Amino acid sequence: MILIPSKMDNKQVSLHNTIVAIATAQGISSISIIRISGEGSLSIANKLSHLDKIIPRHAHLTSLYTKDNQLIDKAIMIHFSAPHSFTGEDIVEFQCHGGMIVSQEVLDTVLSYGVRLAEPGEFSKRAFLNGKIDLTEAEAISKLIEAKSVDAAKILARQLKGELKDFVEDNREALLKSLAYSEVLIDYAEEDIPEDIMHSIVTQLDDLTLKIETIVEASYRRRGLIEGFKVAIIGKPNVGKSSLLNALLNYDRAIVSEIAGTTRDTIEEQVRIGTHIVRLVDTAGIRDSNDTIEKIGIERSLSSIKDADIIIALFDYSRVEDEEDKKILSLLENVRDKHIIVALNKSDLSHAFDSKILSSYHPLEVSAKKSFVALTNRLESLLDSIGEGEELMLITMRQIEAVKKAKNAIVEAKKPLIDGELEFFSYHLQVAVKALSSISKPYDNEEILDKMFGEFCLGK
Repeated sequence: MILIPSKMDNKQVSLHNTIVAIATAQGISSISIIRISGEGSLSIANKLSHLDKIIPRHAHLTSLYTKDNQLIDKAIMIHFSAPHSFTGEDIVEFQCHGGMIVSQEVLDTVLSYGVRLAEPGEFSKRAFLNGKIDLTEAEAISKLIEAKSVDAAKILARQLKGELKDFVEDNREALLKSLAYSEVLIDYAEEDIPEDIMHSIVTQLDDLTLKIETIVEASYRRRGLIEGFKVAIIGKPNVGKSSLLNALLNYDRAIVSEIAGTTRDTIEEQVRIGTHIVRLVDTAGIRDSNDTIEKIGIERSLSSIKDADIIIALFDYSRVEDEEDKKILSLLENVRDKHIIVALNKSDLSHAFDSKILSSYHPLEVSAKKSFVALTNRLESLLDSIGEGEELMLITMRQIEAVKKAKNAIVEAKKPLIDGELEFFSYHLQVAVKALSSISKPYDNEEILDKMFGEFCLGK
């Protein structure tokens, strides 16, 4: 649960205790960073460095010592004074030599002075509570670390710069203005709503509804940019699925043999395709089988098709199409909202498969023995095309659910507005404002009053 500071308290929120954590990944590296945040940060820095004066935002090359005055390391120490820091509190960072031993000893020494080990995400949580970042920026920071493509990094960088926050603020202000009109007109119920105001509000609600629908659709379509697109390789046994997986990975991950049913379970691996990291899933060959284990593998293959963002369907160009091929085609025809790449493998052999039945998919001719380059290039082009566009993107399900709730409330608000039932209109619009506000900023009833008295002269 996130605690949101009250608008009535403009002072920075302080959690009063000092926290510490290693900010870099553990392992062998040139540098390791230990970060302290809180009221006691500067005092701890004095004790570790034995320096009396530490200048804010100045890189001090200094020795660091344990509590019993044993030398730990020679490191760079930087102090960021409150409120001019990431968390809004005093922060000290020690940049020591990498490796688990030195950084752990610095951490243990800091802890020995009564500092608490930070919980996951606590530095960002303090930054939010102290008003240094809003929720959209906090979520962008988290997702940027996990980004699976260059396009995702660009989207998240725009969100860190305030793109989503600006969208929320602009539309929140517009909704609050409409809500303020409604609240004022409720006090003058005997008068009809001016036609121009009615038209303006309806147009605004329609525009925002369309905008939200576009953003949600784009967010679902492009979610793989951040999470990593899932690519399922399907086909009947012995069409070259495992050979394709091994070729894309550039090493022999899956067993390849002439025996049908060799792959009995799904094999999942990550691989970089162009600027994207994708999750490749090699599935068991889809066919009718009486083997219990193989049947389980086939069921998992069918499940992988449902979960995939992109499907690569392989067919054997050297063999006449059969019922198993037709079953794969039937599966493709029933797929909705997924990208499909079809390839005819073993093109180096004589061609027996009737490629006309695949014409609507524009099949590629490939060969496991020669090259899958044509298929890889099409996959990369497809991934790049999904990443194209400057549409605003929602990066978490929390954000998506919030705007969907706002849209539903806006749709619900239109009818009572047209019917002149302003109390119901105001109720639904308040729901929309609260839902939209939850993405980045808490909602406050006082803002309606500010809008009302700022926009109108009531003469009271």
